[in-house]
Amino acid sequence: MAKRRTRGDGSIHLRKDSRWEGRYVVGYDDKGLPVTKNVLAKTKSECATKLAQLRETLRAPTPDQPKPGIFLADWLDLWYQGYKKPNLRPNTQMSYERRIYQHIIPALGQAQLDKLTTADIQDFYASLKKCGRLIRTDLYGDGLSNQTVRGIHTTLHAALGKAVEENLIFRNPADGCKLPSAKPREMKVLEPEEIQRLLIQAREDGCYELLLLELSTGLRRGEICALQWDDLDMKTGALQVERQVHRVRGELVVSPPKTKAGRRTVLLPPRS
Repeated sequence: MAKRRTRGDGSIHLRKDSRWEGRYVVGYDDKGLPVTKNVLAKTKSECATKLAQLRETLRAPTPDQPKPGIFLADWLDLWYQGYKKPNLRPNTQMSYERRIYQHIIPALGQAQLDKLTTADIQDFYASLKKCGRLIRTDLYGDGLSNQTVRGIHTTLHAALGKAVEENLIFRNPADGCKLPSAKPREMKVLEPEEIQRLLIQAREDGCYELLLLELSTGLRRGEICALQWDDLDMKTGALQVERQVHRVRGELVVSPPKTKAGRRTVLLPPRS
């Protein structure tokens, strides 16, 4: 009795042109219908051999075993310096470096990649919320804000995700972490009397025009500080926002806006 083919091995049948055809399902389309590849041969045995070779070529490769002994600190440094930093703006680099070198590495850097667990990371986030602030604790307390902790998670999760892609670990241990609420801070709007007092004080301090421009247009401080006289059309009152000023490692740097939407025209209100 001929040996029965097991499910998933493919199928073989005799065509009307007297050739043997073998078919193997390689996937399914958007409608759920099977997508197949086929082989042709003059004899059934030759067709079976070709079908077996087709299956082997299409079979997913066995993933490499994770490489033991790699410390998280070493991987984070390699990931940031090699993959992320070349494509980041200077002020964004500072944010990454604070998260990596001031928070993640001091707490988790000596853990091995293949031994780092979701519980380790969850405990780390809890400690950040409780006592993770390094400066200005007298003003803001000992713990970091929800937004800052979520930013640290974003960086760590991305680095571990790349480690999965490089077959250094099987899964991302940051996937299952519970994060602090993303609820934004409630915006505080100044009352008219408060705005008036603020402008009176600004006139005495010599920054009246700057503060008035900020209150009347909503421009960011860095955008205002980067303005030039050529950006203003005196006839129409159109103000071109083309650049911004920000501080990088203690020095002021002028750069274009982060996005296309940041490069815009603002109409100044008419003089009253």
